[in-house]
Amino acid sequence: MGAMPSSVIADLRSDTVTTPTPEMREAMARAEVGDDVYGEDPTVNELQAEVARLTGFEAGLFMPSGSMTNQVAIALHTRRGEEVICAEGSHIYEWELGMMAAFSGVVPRFVTAPLGVPDPEDVRLAVRHSVHQSPTGLISLENTHNKAGGTIIPLEVIEQIRAVADAEGLPLHLDGARVFNAAAALDVPLSEITRHFHTVSVCLSKGLGAPVGSVLVGTAGQMKQAHRYRKMLGGGMRQAGVLAAAALVALRDGPARLQADHRRARVLAEALAGAGYRVNLAAVQTNIIYVTLPDAAAHVARWAEHGVLASALGPDSVRFVLHHQVGDDALAGAMDVLLQDRAVAGALK
Repeated sequence: MGAMPSSVIADLRSDTVTTPTPEMREAMARAEVGDDVYGEDPTVNELQAEVARLTGFEAGLFMPSGSMTNQVAIALHTRRGEEVICAEGSHIYEWELGMMAAFSGVVPRFVTAPLGVPDPEDVRLAVRHSVHQSPTGLISLENTHNKAGGTIIPLEVIEQIRAVADAEGLPLHLDGARVFNAAAALDVPLSEITRHFHTVSVCLSKGLGAPVGSVLVGTAGQMKQAHRYRKMLGGGMRQAGVLAAAALVALRDGPARLQADHRRARVLAEALAGAGYRVNLAAVQTNIIYVTLPDAAAHVARWAEHGVLASALGPDSVRFVLHHQVGDDALAGAMDVLLQDRAVAGALK
């Protein structure tokens, strides 16, 4: 990665780049702690209980990352040699380093998902029960869908896929890395989305702004087994209350800021599209924007020299992610850099 500029106007690489707020740092400093591997950290226990309550589940388990919560969920639901049905481009496959195969011994079976939304009938047709094929062990959805552009799965589609899961006797897991963004965009309580699933991974370090952590929710029995898998993966964090304290602040304060992130993403997306950038505006539903641009890495490197950071996620794909530490002034400064880039204008001709 190239050198960072001396002054960053806007860091749009991800919503994971936010730094702890003063309120989070204060909460971290005064957090009551214990050994969480023994289940004795009161602040972690409070966080787990609050996420479980918000999502409508019996229990939760705090882990360092969403990749870990997803992979623990896969291990809970499957046996070696089975398949996991998931939408094309799903994070559990694209960015979790083959861990479903390495840890659980299972493989993905993809279904097409325009704008990140799989057709329930395609999900049904992907189920395998034959002795001649790898059986299906789990159906997994991602909401919002990162690689599709931060897109939302409509509630009626989730309901229909849950009906498929029930009819086929299969568990349904949600990778809810940005499920709070989905709830904000739909203007529904979080539980209105999560109640359809058997387990849910909730990330606190993306749009909500916590420095570290995700919570897996499910039944108390599932979380007892998940605790073992977390330990196997090296996820026992001991006096983790200092992290859970910041996560509690994010959980309580962060959701109210998400609609502003979505508004700014729409402003930026429309400005980029108006300047000739290739943006699928139908996919800009929350806080993520993907732009198709030749030689993406070169453009990203040049913008960084002018204080605007973005992510090149392929030879011709750039991602911008809005978050609560990019306000209106920072957004305006970033737009000045992006819209006045003559090299981009040449590439778009």
